[in-house]
Amino acid sequence: QSSVRKVDLQTGKVLDQHQMDGHMFGEGLTLLDDRLFQVTWLKNDGFIYDRHNFSKRESFTHKMRDGWGLATDGKILFGSDGTSKLYQLDPISLEVTKTVTVKYQDNDVSYINELEYINGEVWANVWQTDCIARVSHEDGQVASWILLHELRQQLWNSGNTEIDVLNGIAWDEENDRLFGKSFCTCSFGPWIKASKVLGQLTLPLCSQ
Repeated sequence: QSSVRKVDLQTGKVLDQHQMDGHMFGEGLTLLDDRLFQVTWLKNDGFIYDRHNFSKRESFTHKMRDGWGLATDGKILFGSDGTSKLYQLDPISLEVTKTVTVKYQDNDVSYINELEYINGEVWANVWQTDCIARVSHEDGQVASWILLHELRQQLWNSGNTEIDVLNGIAWDEENDRLFGKSFCTCSFGPWIKASKVLGQLTLPLCSQ
């Protein structure tokens, strides 16, 4: 059921959409120049889309263990595979050029998930938590944490009872905003049913 969409942020209207093959689970997506790079879960397959025309696309393979998150600094791609590894990939050859281990106080930080490049750092959502790690892409060290459990609790208390842990982030550089969505389950099992917007977070955020 995965798809790539262009959406109006104000209205939520879908402006363009590409429906992926049913056996593909779309994961990390990032824009570099006019190309959208995407990886897929449990596979080494990825896709490159023309940002102006999703029907124009090509495929590639990568050497990360799996496809979870993608981000870019405008020059290279950063990727994650659900482990503690943070990869750097050449956007032309898609070869891995560098790998660092994400660590906090000498401990590996596993389940690195969705990525965004923000103000010189890689911000990484840690799967199954309400935490975002601010990571140095030079050496993998976590400089600080953004803790969002209180935000989730506030939303829960206000009636948004379907939300679960944070499961994705998106950076709006032009307006200095970070968006988050939650992992939502339904009664027939632990499957993704829908994404709920957790909130619009204006920097600077409280971190420790």
